[in-house]
Amino acid sequence: RLRTRTNRSGGIQGGISNGEIINMRIAFKPTSTISRKQNTVTRDKKETELIARGRHDPCVVPRAVPMVEASVALVLMDQLLAQYAQCQLFPINPDFQEPLQLPKLEQSG
Repeated sequence: RLRTRTNRSGGIQGGISNGEIINMRIAFKPTSTISRKQNTVTRDKKETELIARGRHDPCVVPRAVPMVEASVALVLMDQLLAQYAQCQLFPINPDFQEPLQLPKLEQSG
């Protein structure tokens, strides 16, 4: 089996899997608010307290793994279906679709 010397591309080269293990780096931005009172200053330089309202999670780590797994599964399945469609691996059902007819070229002569 032919393999690359290293897998520094993460298994993807030019948008196509090269057969190596696919590695990903995932990053999340920090949560936008926390439910604690925070001391701040207004534009008029007056001290005030900021209290965030609504449902805000201080940590997204418990939800991160299922979110990433589901997203990757959807993307991989979408690409698999696109590959099957492109390569015409799905048989044509004549009840629903007529086969593609190429135009006939007239030969001069």
